[in-house]
Amino acid sequence: MHESRETLVIYQRYLDLIYYTNNLCIKYPKSEKLALASETKQAMYLGLRHLMYAFKEFNKKNKLEHLNDLDVELNLQKVFVRLAYKYQYISKQNYETWCTKITDICNMLGGWIKSCLAR
Repeated sequence: MHESRETLVIYQRYLDLIYYTNNLCIKYPKSEKLALASETKQAMYLGLRHLMYAFKEFNKKNKLEHLNDLDVELNLQKVFVRLAYKYQYISKQNYETWCTKITDICNMLGGWIKSCLAR
């Protein structure tokens, strides 16, 4: 029961992150719509896919694999956000908010991975 409540929270936070990401990617210049904006969104949706696979997976090894893949996608997202800020496609406040959202999900994910390893 504990895991299902936690997974629901991480899912909701991840959807919130997707909404936020999509709203910010609109601000990117036209020249980046098919480059950085596209890569950022793709990493976001691939992460969501891994999250959903992890929810459905009963085999611990496979679940951990999906959770680790999600962790990789989140780390890629951090890089993409940093680039967007460096190139001034987003404001400092957008950067800080976006990073906080990703970090919160990373922290929850770390707890989920730890709980899977403890079993």
